Parts: sequence; C-alpha cells; structure tokens
Amino acid sequence: MIATRGQGVALVVLRTLLGWHFLYEGYYKLVLPAWSPAGAPLAAWSAGGYLRGATGPLAPVFRTLAASGLAGWIDLAVPIALVLVGLSLILGLFTRRGCQGAVLLLALFYLAAIPLDGVPRPGAEGTYLLVNKTLVELAAAVVLLTSRTETIAGLDLLRGRRVRAAQRRDLVDQPKVNA
Repeated sequence: MIATRGQGVALVVLRTLLGWHFLYEGYYKLVLPAWSPAGAPLAAWSAGGYLRGATGPLAPVFRTLAASGLAGWIDLAVPIALVLVGLSLILGLFTRRGCQGAVLLLALFYLAAIPLDGVPRPGAEGTYLLVNKTLVELAAAVVLLTSRTETIAGLDLLRGRRVRAAQRRDLVDQPKVNA
C-alpha cells in the first residue's frame, strides 16, 4: 500500500522511466540496420556477441544458445520482449506482467555478465564490482512489482473498472434463489 501521494507519483515516474528504457532499447534493436554518421550502413543487431561473451554462472548455457539454431529467434525475441515490457510499463497496461518480464529479462542480462573483477571495460561508462546498472534496474523492477503501481495510474485502472462493472452486472442479472 502506498503511504503518500508523493510516493505513488514517484513509483509511477520510476515505472515510466524504466518502461522508456526498455521500449527504446527494443526499438533501437528492431530498427537496425541503421546508418552511421558517415552514411555507411550499420550491421543488424544480434544477441550473439553478448551470449558468446557471457561470463556469469549461466555462461555455458548462453554460449550454447549463441551457437545454436535458436540464435535467429533470440535476435527477434529479445527486442520484441523489450518493446512489449516497455509499452506495458509506460501505459500501465498488464503492469504486473510487464514488471515480471522486466525482472526476468534483467535477471538474465545480469547473470550473463556479473561484474566480478572491478576493472574498467571497453565501452562501459564506469567500473563495476558486483553492482552495475543492470542490477540497479533489476532492483527497481522488483520495487515496482511489489508496489502494485497498476492501482495508482495507467490503463489497468480502466481495465479493472470494466471488469468490476461486468462482475456487478453479472451479479444483478443472476436470478434470485429462494431458500
């Protein structure tokens, strides 16, 4: 239960920001190939490099997936999942499922590359040891999942009102039984 209006607003803002990040990451992966500033085409996005470079406890599984016939499906499924989770969180529609999807994806991303050495990595914005942006985002998704923000704002509120109205109509339309 949300104690104050401010807490509710903060949680919905967090949900929207997390949703935007998912939506944009998925969109970007779907629209590639794109064009470089020099006008050259960029290669299509693929999860293969990430999966092959996995270092976490599930690294053998991820590397096997990268080498399997499922690689093409993974390249399509990941951005679509990112877009669907992003839309869910931004719109507040099927919010619990969106939060669950965010937790699942972020947990997989984190388990693929847990930062264990604490040294700078090429392309990384910082130096991480155990805690990185993926883990922080995972914690935020868990907070959202447990906060039930679908009861504060979003299209789930409208969907819930329709369901409750239909349930009330069903109760009214039921014949009375005399005991």
